[in-house]
Amino acid sequence: MGRFVNPDNSAFKRALNSKIYVDKTGLLEEMNALMDTEQCCICNSRPRRFGKTITANMMAAYYSCGCDSGELFDGTVISRTEDFRKHLNQYDVIRLDIQWFLTPSKPVETVVRRIEESVVDELRDYYPDEIQDQNISLADGLSRIYKTAGKKFIVIIDEWDVLIREETEDTKIQKDYIEFLRTLFKGSYPAEFLHLAYLTGILPIKKVRTQSALNNFEEFTMLEPDMLSPYIGFTEEEVRELCVRYHRNYENVKRWYNGYVLGEYQVYNPKAVVSVMMRGAFRSYWSQTGTYESILPFINMNFDGLKTAIIQMLSGTAVEVNVNTFQNDMVSFKNKDDVITLLIHLGYLTYSWRKKAAYIPNEEIRQEFLAATQDEEWSDLISFQQASKNLLDATLAMDCRRVAEGIETFY
Repeated sequence: MGRFVNPDNSAFKRALNSKIYVDKTGLLEEMNALMDTEQCCICNSRPRRFGKTITANMMAAYYSCGCDSGELFDGTVISRTEDFRKHLNQYDVIRLDIQWFLTPSKPVETVVRRIEESVVDELRDYYPDEIQDQNISLADGLSRIYKTAGKKFIVIIDEWDVLIREETEDTKIQKDYIEFLRTLFKGSYPAEFLHLAYLTGILPIKKVRTQSALNNFEEFTMLEPDMLSPYIGFTEEEVRELCVRYHRNYENVKRWYNGYVLGEYQVYNPKAVVSVMMRGAFRSYWSQTGTYESILPFINMNFDGLKTAIIQMLSGTAVEVNVNTFQNDMVSFKNKDDVITLLIHLGYLTYSWRKKAAYIPNEEIRQEFLAATQDEEWSDLISFQQASKNLLDATLAMDCRRVAEGIETFY
């Protein structure tokens, strides 16, 4: 049992011990089906507070041979599947949290080297004969272990994109980090030493020109969640059950926290739902971490039509958006659609494939946008937009008095 190699199950046990735990172990059945296939590399991106870390901890607890998790999973969805025992605690697992490495790595250029050195040092304890060199890359070490001992690995990386999000201007560290991931996951040698790779973060994998930098990964996002839809947030059925258990008004919960449409599922933010069940107060729980301050730099960008689109969405209107030009980073914006697409991935907006349009999902997020648009410039724009809407409504209704009043408003 190590920090990074073959971790124990204590982190997942903490989640199970919480007053509210919603069983998402069905995701493990999906992962088991992809193991040792051409689709074994998965990137599952979702907004913060949507259970990324709990999922990574769950996977480590299930697969790691560094612990015995039979009792923890007893009675869960995965325990009722045919292959439950076949995969339970049977694998060498590497579990990383890139945020953890970023904080103590000064200067930041040392973060990739620190990741490799930390993991290789632990691997050496398990496989001393296979890893004797001091200066060896992680990918090379895993390849040697496979060639000599026949052992393959499951690699789980949480906050995989933190360098892309926080070191936005440092293109060199981003390039070095992406290259590190490419050597670890792309090519013929990684295909040999990997059972499964699971990356989770907020952003999809960064694009190089028009393609993903790791185009061998199966990507599941807020735009294309596909069969992982029910494991990204809480489903409507799960929220209804919680409302019954905690005596909360479901319609109020729905108005405040529903709105994310993923495939066939209506999805809720788990952090918000758990908070309202425990506290009983309907408010924006994202604001506790200063969410609206993080929105401001994006919605204030000087792209033609961006602020008008935000105001339209505040009024309840969906806005058409092209989501295909976004480069999956925090700086390469070419137009308002790129900014809106980022806000979809961040969870501030949701997207309808049928309408090809974005909109504000619920009252919680609407409150965040309202908080972010309180300065004088935004107030003037909102007032103008409302006057325009009133004038249009009056014109369509052929109400001459209201048309005259609307014209006076403009002048």
